[in-house]
Amino acid sequence: MMVYRIIFHEFAGSLEASGMPARWNSTGYKMIYSAGSVSLACLENVVHRSSEGLSGLFKILVIEIPDDLSFDEIRISDLPENWTDFTNVNVTKLLGDKWLKNKTAVALKVPSVIVPQESNYLINPEHPDFIRIRIIETRDFNFDKRIK
Repeated sequence: MMVYRIIFHEFAGSLEASGMPARWNSTGYKMIYSAGSVSLACLENVVHRSSEGLSGLFKILVIEIPDDLSFDEIRISDLPENWTDFTNVNVTKLLGDKWLKNKTAVALKVPSVIVPQESNYLINPEHPDFIRIRIIETRDFNFDKRIK
């Protein structure tokens, strides 16, 4: 399976997680966020950055998760009705933190808040199978100036 991640060019050489909190992880829990398509990876960046934040030098990483590796999945039906509301972010963080700790799979498929019909793929860099995940291509990426 191929997944996609758009990041600042200076971080494009490797797959690393900062441990900064986000939708599916709490502070100190390292998780690599990726998307099932380039367009979803773009949208995820757009909603999290200001217009100035989109003008930097970016790269898109094409990441291969070998097909023989299993992944876990959280479906919309597994989540509370208003799971997308920021007031419920602790629900998703707790689910993600628990998944990271359990190490049941190297990747977790979750619905996108922006486009719930599409999926993001969260990668656990501390899972034993992480060494099998690799960047197979790195390309320049520019956000269209009309965005924001």
